[in-house]
Order: sequence, then C-alpha cells, then structure tokens
Amino acid sequence: MTDTAPLIISRQGAVATLRFNRPASMNALDLPAALALRDAVRAIAQDSGVRAVLLQGSGRAFVAGGDLAALRADPVQAAQDLLEPLNETLLLLQALDAPVIAQVHGAAAGAGLSLMLMCDFVLAAEGTKFNLAYINLGTSCDVGASWALPRLVGLRQALEIALLSETFAADDALRLGLVNRVLPAAELDAAARAFAERIAAGPTVAYGHMRRLMRASLDRDLAAQLAAEAQSFDACARTADLREGIEAFFAKRAPQFKGE
Repeated sequence: MTDTAPLIISRQGAVATLRFNRPASMNALDLPAALALRDAVRAIAQDSGVRAVLLQGSGRAFVAGGDLAALRADPVQAAQDLLEPLNETLLLLQALDAPVIAQVHGAAAGAGLSLMLMCDFVLAAEGTKFNLAYINLGTSCDVGASWALPRLVGLRQALEIALLSETFAADDALRLGLVNRVLPAAELDAAARAFAERIAAGPTVAYGHMRRLMRASLDRDLAAQLAAEAQSFDACARTADLREGIEAFFAKRAPQFKGE
C-alpha cells in the first residue's frame, strides 16, 4: 500500500487495521475508496488468522460522508456505483467471526456515521462530532443506517437523529448508546489498539455466533431464536476454544484461546 492509496491496510498479529486515507476530503467515500474497502474485507473474510478488524481514518476525521463531488456530477449513477461495493462490504462484515471496531475522531457524518453504526464496538475521541446529514442534502440514508440506528436507540430517537440531522457531540453519542467509550484524543490510538488486541485474543468462533445471534434476535420470534441459540451452542461445543475455556476454568487460570 502506498501513502496515496484511498485505504491503508495493515496487519499486526491477529488484528487487521483498515485506515481510510483521503485526509484532504476528511475521508469522504468515493468509488476507489469503496472498492478498496470491499476488496480488503473480501480478503479478510478468507483469512481465519484475522480475529479483529479495526477501522480508522487519517487526518482530521473518521469519515465525513460520501464524496459529494461525484454525486453532484451525476447523482443517480454515482449513488449506484458507490452503494454496490459498500453494501457488499456490510454483508461481508456482518458474516465475519472477527468483531469489527470503529476508532472514531473528528467527525463521523453521513455514510461515515452509517458505517460506524454497523460496527460491533465504537471508541470515540472527545470532541468528535456526529451528524447523519442525509436529510440536509435532500436524500434518505444508506450504508445500513436505517437498519442499525433504530436497533441501537429505538424508533423515535432514530427518527429524531435522521429527520432533524442535527450535529451532536461524543458525550451525546455515549448517552444514546451509539459509542461504547469516549476517550481523550491523545489516548485514542493506544486504547483502540489495546481493545482490538483484547478482542483478537478471544474465542473468535464464539464471537461470530454471538454477534450474529444478537443482530438477528429482533427479526425472530422466541422459538426461532431459541433454535438458533441451540444451533450456535452446538457449533461452539465442537471447537478447541470451548475445551480450552472449560479446562482453564477448572485449572483456575486464564484461557488461551486460539480462535479455533
């Protein structure tokens, strides 16, 4: 990866880091960035050695939305071109066993906020500003916001965030349950890295089943959810990590999970 690539991909141990790299535009998502993200997540989906995914942004912001220059030139075609790879990316991310962590600073707006909402964990810097923003442009949302936002904050609060499109601060995001932690900006890099490494050391297969169970629960009745839980537990019961977890419990030591 070169310094001019729209997405910088790195790997440290079991943590894959994807860093948006269009700082001059506050990492606004254009087609090359969307394609690079899709291709990176495709590769991660085929790599069982990745046990946590960390999303970051270069420069002053996480992601400040979609690229409005392309949308201005041809709104219909630009939207179609951009959403196809982004939607595939979201489906691939949801199917991973590896949890996805967003490290957010500066601004998360429009498609950037939507992408953040679809992550499993969000660590935000103090001073970060959030705005769903779509209504301010005269359009509805994309990148999964209409699916994720009501699940996180409830329908009425989701409608307020979406329809008023007012900017809100990191403390508000924490209060609403949109982020997990708010940290001083100077501590964010180290905290996000430590958090990702902690996740990467966990029982990855169980993480995958747990995150899919939680996300699907609002779309199933109780009987269907109980059946899905039983199926997932059966799959986890066949893993080396479950055996390690049980042995560690009886030995009164910390488990050493391998994601297998």
